Amino acid sequence: MSLVSTPAIVLRTYRYSETSKIVRLATRDYGVQSAIAKGVLRPRSPFGAALETLSEGVAQLYHKETRELQTLAAFDVIQLRRDLAADLGRFAGATALAEVILKMAPPAPLPAAYDAFIQGLDALAGAPAGQADAVAVRWLWLVVGVLGFAPQLDTCVRDGNELSVSGTVAFSIAEGGALCPSCAGLQPPTRLPAQAYRDLVTLNDVEAELPTLDKAHAAAHRRLVARFVRHHLDESVAHPNGREPKSTAIDIWERGAWVGS
Repeated sequence: MSLVSTPAIVLRTYRYSETSKIVRLATRDYGVQSAIAKGVLRPRSPFGAALETLSEGVAQLYHKETRELQTLAAFDVIQLRRDLAADLGRFAGATALAEVILKMAPPAPLPAAYDAFIQGLDALAGAPAGQADAVAVRWLWLVVGVLGFAPQLDTCVRDGNELSVSGTVAFSIAEGGALCPSCAGLQPPTRLPAQAYRDLVTLNDVEAELPTLDKAHAAAHRRLVARFVRHHLDESVAHPNGREPKSTAIDIWERGAWVGS
C-alpha cells in the first residue's frame, strides 16, 4: 500500500459508522475509487466540509490495487462548487453528470472522462440564464461519448449509409445511433423531427454554438439522453455498503420537476 495524490471530485458519500463515511471519488489518475474517510463526522475532523458532493480538490489515498476500498488520508479543496446548488436546474444536471461518471467510469486511469466531467461542471456553473438544460444535455452526451458510447449520427448505425434529414430521422437507442429509412422500416424505435435531429448533432459537437431549446424541446432532449444512458449503463453497481439505487439523479433531472408549468 502506498500514499498517492491525485486530482479528484466527490461523487457521493455514505455514512459508514458513527464517525466515518465511505466516499466515492472521480479521480484523474485512478478512475472512480471508493475510500473510507475515518473520523470525518467528528467535530474536529481535519476534513471539515471538504467532502461535499461535487467538491473538487486533491485527494491523498492509501491505495492498493487489489483492494476495493481505499483509505482517504486527506482532501485538499480547490473549490466546493456550492454555486451549482443555488439553481435547481444546474444542480440536477451536475448530479446527473456525476451519476454517469460514478456508474460508468472504471477504477482505472481515464483522464479524458475526468477532464470532460470538469468541463461539464464548469459549463453548468457558467451557463446563461435559461440554457442550463441545453448545457447539461450537451455534456451528458459528451461524457457518455468519452466513455465509449458516443451515438452515431452522421451515417446509419446499421449499414453506414448517408442519412436524409429532409424529414424525420429514425434513432435507435439500443443500436446507439441514427437509422437510414431502409433500416428504420415502417415503425422505427424513435422518430426525431428534422430540427430535433439537427439540434442533437449540434449538442454532440463541443465546438458548435449551443442551440436554444424551449421548454418542450429541452424536455424531449432530456428524455432522449436519459433513456440512452439508462440503456447503455448498468442500472446498479456494487459498492461497499451493498447495491446502489438505480439512476435516481438521472431520473430527477429527466423529469425536470423544478420547471414551472
